[in-house]
Amino acid sequence: MAKPTGRVLVLLEILQQGGQMTVADLARRVGVDQRTLRRYAAHLTDIGIPVESRRGRYGGYRLAPGYKLPPLMLTDDEAVAVVLGLAAGRRTGLGPAAAAAESAAAKLRRVLPTALVRRTDALLATIDFTSPARQAVPPGTEVLLVLAEAARERHPVRLTYTSWHGRDSERGLDPYGLVFHAGRWYVTGRDRTSRDVRTFRLDRIGAAHATDGTFEIPNGFDPTGHVIAGLAAVPYAHDISVRLHTDLAQAQRRIPPTVGTLVEVDDGVRLTTRVERLDGAAHMLVGLGWPFTIERPDELRDQVRLLAGRLLTHIDAGNHTDGQPAPATEPNDHHQDRQHDLGMCRSNRLLAGEV
Repeated sequence: MAKPTGRVLVLLEILQQGGQMTVADLARRVGVDQRTLRRYAAHLTDIGIPVESRRGRYGGYRLAPGYKLPPLMLTDDEAVAVVLGLAAGRRTGLGPAAAAAESAAAKLRRVLPTALVRRTDALLATIDFTSPARQAVPPGTEVLLVLAEAARERHPVRLTYTSWHGRDSERGLDPYGLVFHAGRWYVTGRDRTSRDVRTFRLDRIGAAHATDGTFEIPNGFDPTGHVIAGLAAVPYAHDISVRLHTDLAQAQRRIPPTVGTLVEVDDGVRLTTRVERLDGAAHMLVGLGWPFTIERPDELRDQVRLLAGRLLTHIDAGNHTDGQPAPATEPNDHHQDRQHDLGMCRSNRLLAGEV
């Protein structure tokens, strides 16, 4: 059985054909009784479509003369989905440049009924998105589309690339897949020069175009897993090994694969990772809320002690500032989650590599 929304759209399509039809004829064509048909006509009026009615025995409905429907008709749910998608894409860097999202949103507003525009404007004015772990970097639209088509059709590409230290190069690539992670787009595939599987950031690709030939993707290759593993393995100044006194399931739930490698041991879970700054690692460990034992390096112990001293200093300062009692604490699980969010956000900024 068709859903009511579908039947309302059927009625709208019939009315677009022009002329005036009786309620009985319309009800028969839509497949509902006359009372329901009148309710559907009232619904069209409510969303801003000028449906005119004529009373009497042979009364019926028609669209107002001269009225032209916009080329796109969306239900409230569909409009909200599109508006939120544009807003989220602009905020997280998932979509192209912000100007394109703004332009698309403006065009959408022009074809929505006035009442729905008012409601979606209210939605955008009152929602907020939590900050990503790093500044979002949108990709070039043409680069994104060329690589996506090449990955699907399995055509090699030639691309120009600027490395993290500013060196420009041109290379061939068999693109295995595209991955959006932590505010950035990546393409991973076989570099035709080195013959190694490499990962490249899309915002560092100047241009890309498909070339002749085809390639095969290795069986079982996981583009997302490869990108995440590659980011976790980027070399940094300090190699860290810490035993977390918790179980593996809890550790995996709280620590993403990009941060490091987790291995179950007798008294907990060993976390091995690399960081550029030890103070950031200290914040991460404290933010997790579990007891831990530092295996290496010794300098990390010093950073944890310094952090503990600063926290104690802040507590003492807070007790003597204005004499006001400390605010009530949250339940322990929520408190630890908040500490974790703060610690992991900083850790992700320090640990996530730029390939």
